[in-house]
Amino acid sequence: MIEYELKNFVLIIIISTLFTYILARLTIKFCQKNGLTVIDYHKITPTKVSRFGGIPIFGGIFLAEVAIYYITKDVQILTLILVISTTFLIGIIDDIKKLGGIAKPIMLIFASIPILFFGTYHPGIEFPFFGAVRLNIIYPILILIAITVTANTMNTIDVLNGTVSGFTMITTTALLIALILTENSSLFMGTLPMLFSVSVFYLYHKHPSKIFPGDSGTLTLGAMFGAIAIIGNIEIIGVVALLPAIMNSFFYLYSVRGLVEHTKLAMRPTRLLEDEKIVGEKDKRAPVTLVRLLTIGNPLTEKKINEHILILSLCSTLLAIITAVVMWY
Repeated sequence: MIEYELKNFVLIIIISTLFTYILARLTIKFCQKNGLTVIDYHKITPTKVSRFGGIPIFGGIFLAEVAIYYITKDVQILTLILVISTTFLIGIIDDIKKLGGIAKPIMLIFASIPILFFGTYHPGIEFPFFGAVRLNIIYPILILIAITVTANTMNTIDVLNGTVSGFTMITTTALLIALILTENSSLFMGTLPMLFSVSVFYLYHKHPSKIFPGDSGTLTLGAMFGAIAIIGNIEIIGVVALLPAIMNSFFYLYSVRGLVEHTKLAMRPTRLLEDEKIVGEKDKRAPVTLVRLLTIGNPLTEKKINEHILILSLCSTLLAIITAVVMWY
C-alpha cells in the first residue's frame, strides 16, 4: 500500500503539526490582544476565549496538502485542497458576519463542486456483504448534499470544550484504516494532516479552552471528512464513524423543525448550575441535542459530558473499523 517514501510521511506530519502549533499560538495572542473573543457560557466565571480557531486548523492542513500535491501530483489531493479552501472561506465569512440558517448550507454546496469538476468520485456506494450499488444518475446530486451535511454535522457537535476536535481526532482513524485496506496511498497521505492538525489544536481546545474552532474550523473539518469519504469510496465507513454527530444533528433539526442558527433559538437546550454542572432543560420547547439527552435529570460537569461523547465516538469508530475489515480485508 505504501508507495511513497517514509520521509514524505514524516515531512507531512511535521508540516501539519508545526504550522498548526505556530498558528494556534499566534491566533490566540492576536485575538486576546484585539478583543476578538467570545464568552464561554459553560463557566460560572465569565471567561473570554479566542475566536477564529479555524485559522490554525486550516493553515496546518492546507500547507501539508500543498506539499502532498507537490509530491504526488494526484488530482485527489488537488480536489481536497479546493474543497477545504472553499469551505474555510465560507466559515470565515460566517464567523465574521453570521450567515442565516438557510444561506450557509446553500453556500456550502459550492464546496462540493471540485469533486464533480475533477470527477474524483465513484458513482456508487460500497456496502458490507452486498457489495457496490451503482448510482450513476443520482450520485452527483448526493455529492452536492453530502458535503453540506458532513460540514454542518461536525458544526453541530461543537458544543463543549474539546468536543469537536477530540471527536474528529478519533473518527479520522477509521478513514485512515479504510484507506489502508483499500490501498489508496495518496488519499491516506492526504488524510494525515487532518488527524495531526486537529490533534495539536485539541491541546488548546480541550477544557478549559484557550481558543474555539469557530465555523471556519468545524465546517472545514466536516467538509474534509466528507470529501475523503466520497473520493476514497469509503462513504459507509464515514457514515458509521460519524453516527453520534449524525444523531445529534437529527435530534436538533427535528426538534427545531428546520435550519435554525443556535444564536436564534428561543431557549437553550441546557443550563448551567451554580456548581458549574450542566443540566438538560426539561421544557419541551428546548431543542433536543445529545448533551441535553445526557444531562436531563442528571447534571454533569462539562468534562464528564465531553468524556461521554468521546466514548460514543470511540464506539462508532470501532464499529466503522470493523465494517471496513469485513468489507476489504
